[in-house]
Amino acid sequence: MKISYNWINQFLKTNLPYLKISEMLTSLGLEVEGVQCFESIKGGLKDILVGEVLSCEKHPNANRLKLTKVNLGNDIVQIVCGAPNVAKNQKVVVAKIGSTLYDQKGNEFKIKKSKIRGEESNGMICAEDELGIGDSHEGIIVLDKAFKPGTPCSEVFKVEKDYIFDV
Repeated sequence: MKISYNWINQFLKTNLPYLKISEMLTSLGLEVEGVQCFESIKGGLKDILVGEVLSCEKHPNANRLKLTKVNLGNDIVQIVCGAPNVAKNQKVVVAKIGSTLYDQKGNEFKIKKSKIRGEESNGMICAEDELGIGDSHEGIIVLDKAFKPGTPCSEVFKVEKDYIFDV
């Protein structure tokens, strides 16, 4: 039988750590054989932030690329972007250097600092398929202007994290 840690916390009105709940269930005679982490979006959108595009100019060495300056709340970074719909003053989804993205198939890729056609890129402005939240790769995700730069996208997309007990 599978039991949700979040459901137990709601039902019993407790905030005990999932490992403590696991021990308690076993001591009550409901042996927990394993615990599995579940996230509504794989990776939980860790290190993925709301960014505000401060400038968007044509890349000097490529016809289809743009050089952007993006405000991430505490930092302003340059990102090379190939999306046709990127524009100044947009609120966008940005994967910071070091973050890991998971596509719809579960494949992962890590965001690294790179040079694209001679220009430094310090992150990635993301489309739906790059976050694993949809199939679209026609352009980047443009967010509501009300979001503040630096807001974690786990809050924007209301990512849920749970632990599932195998009893």
